[in-house]
Amino acid sequence: MKRKTFDEMKRRRLEAMNAGERAAFDAVYDAARLAIEVGDQIRQARETAEMTQRQLARVMGTSQAAVARLEAGGTSATLTTLHKAAAALDLRVTVAFSPAD
Repeated sequence: MKRKTFDEMKRRRLEAMNAGERAAFDAVYDAARLAIEVGDQIRQARETAEMTQRQLARVMGTSQAAVARLEAGGTSATLTTLHKAAAALDLRVTVAFSPAD
């Protein structure tokens, strides 16, 4: 089964919304975008490393549920958490600033 990307799921939802729902969605999405993008990067790195959420959690010293929330963008990760995830995946954390859209 092919996994749907976040962008595909977002596009489908947007197509089904009226203008008021779309405006509310955009406001919430903008606020959560960074957490979602970071979570997606962690999930991709974990899958590339051929690790399960449970395995990653064990190395990070946390629970599988915490890793699932992190990957889903359901929580804003602290820098400490990002460093733990990166170390567990043999990666490093980098931060970049760019102009606002």
